[in-house]
Amino acid sequence: MKFFVDTADVNDIRELNDLGLLDGVTTNPSLILKSGRKIADVTKEICDIVAGPVSAEVTATEYTEMMAQAKVLAKIADNICIKVPLTLDGLRACKAIRSDGRLVNVTLCFSANQALLAAKAGASFISPFVGRLDDIGQPGMELIADIRLIYDNYDFPTEILVASVRSPIHILESAKIGADVVTAPPSVIWQMFKHPLTEAGLASFLKDWTATGQKIA
Repeated sequence: MKFFVDTADVNDIRELNDLGLLDGVTTNPSLILKSGRKIADVTKEICDIVAGPVSAEVTATEYTEMMAQAKVLAKIADNICIKVPLTLDGLRACKAIRSDGRLVNVTLCFSANQALLAAKAGASFISPFVGRLDDIGQPGMELIADIRLIYDNYDFPTEILVASVRSPIHILESAKIGADVVTAPPSVIWQMFKHPLTEAGLASFLKDWTATGQKIA
């Protein structure tokens, strides 16, 4: 499973990338706002750090303006993936942008029917928001399972990019279902490293090593 990080914080991106963990990055208008920087500047820096796709989102809601914004975003770097909303205009833009050979991430997916339409439009990635579904009492991971089944039934090449990830459990369940990609905030990825038995075991080994009085180097 590919790991994307959902942030516009270049320090977090650089740290995770240096560990060899990142396959890509996703951003959105809210994350750009949080960065406090201009979208072109921060996105270019992210693209310089990460070799994989970097999702940059259009803010327009009408097709013609979406296409105009997509052209501007595409000029930032070769690894820009244009992010469009799952609307009629968004899917129309998806099909047009894909015809030019550019990757497209269709975002704000909340149903399997929507995911089916995005695949038909040629989306490179579909981003189902599992956390937001959980928030309203609908099991987000069931949506991932439904999309996986449908895409496998028809060999759609669209990759399932699990978004709105709130905990390592979302990542684990996504991997068990067979999602292609997960995008998570840095804090959630760091949580995956932690286990009390690992920490306790390491402390015990270090204590015993100290008692030997030896040095390796």
